[in-house]
Amino acid sequence: MKRLHWPSWMPVDPYILLLLGTVGLAALLPARGTGADLASGASTGAIAFLFFLYGARLSTREALDGLKHWRLHVTVLACTFVVFPALGLAAGGLVPVLLTDPLYQGLLFLTLVPSTIQSSIAFTSIARGNVPAAICAGSFSSLAGIVLTPLLAAALLSGGGGGFSGFSGGSAGAIVLQLLVPFVAGQVLRRWIGGFVARHRRVLGLVDRGSILLVVYTAFSEGVVEGVWHQVSPARLGALLAVEAVLLAVMLLLTWYGAKALRFGREDRIAIQFAGSKKSLAAGLPMASVLFGAQASLAVLPLMLFHQMQLMVCAVIARRRSRDPVEDTGETARVVEGREGSEGSEGDDGGTVPASAARSRTGDR
Repeated sequence: MKRLHWPSWMPVDPYILLLLGTVGLAALLPARGTGADLASGASTGAIAFLFFLYGARLSTREALDGLKHWRLHVTVLACTFVVFPALGLAAGGLVPVLLTDPLYQGLLFLTLVPSTIQSSIAFTSIARGNVPAAICAGSFSSLAGIVLTPLLAAALLSGGGGGFSGFSGGSAGAIVLQLLVPFVAGQVLRRWIGGFVARHRRVLGLVDRGSILLVVYTAFSEGVVEGVWHQVSPARLGALLAVEAVLLAVMLLLTWYGAKALRFGREDRIAIQFAGSKKSLAAGLPMASVLFGAQASLAVLPLMLFHQMQLMVCAVIARRRSRDPVEDTGETARVVEGREGSEGSEGDDGGTVPASAARSRTGDR
């Protein structure tokens, strides 16, 4: 039987459709009472398992080898955890004219989460950039985000209004138990289970995405029961999309021309642009669930919208970069060839790189 593939002309990431379907299910049939308790417990376990897998997948040796290109990694980390949050704070001036305070808090949280790994790698390879650097930059960002995102949330969100409880000692304990401890356990056990995880990457990827869907269902169910969705109007959602489009455009320009000003070569600039302008849905959703509880549905809405926007825009940019009149080095060509997929690349952030973008890699072979 011929395998079915997502149509290449479809502009929407199929996983985003699953996420939206999960949101719709939570709106129609939210978990209540005992069901809510069961969903909450399952979500907590799913979050812990996600970060256990993150720890088991991260190669410590690759991370240490990547330190050799420290200027690039420092640049990406600065974009992710300094420039992005600064822009998020600046967006506070849009409240209450364009954004409500809850939506702004979600937007600010979006700017605090780490970068993606797999989609940054995929787009970097499409554009014929420095793929090894993208691998290490994404890994460093994800690792740093486990510590930096909660700390930044504590500093920037604790005074937020709109019903957000902010960061507390209880939140810190939850972060340690649900995120950091499983991650460290995965790293410790990696020498024994790393091979198994690598061999069953596709199956475990399905578990990843299923876990995130469970987290989304639980968060949005709590939001529906608490009535938080009455705070959002279509006009506010439109304003949020416009603000996020500007945010993405600013970061794409800053990462490209800023890297040029820092005298990085073309391949490094491509890695910096794709790794430094993205935010991870997979990391952000569990963290928001831990930090915001019943308010997580509004907190993750900006991140979900930004995730789809960044995939669509970066797919276009990567295809344009792939047609630049430059010579590929043998190293880059080998890395790109080794990472090409038949129809699309699974994303660390739960989704996939659009199939049409993935196929554009073959145009340079």
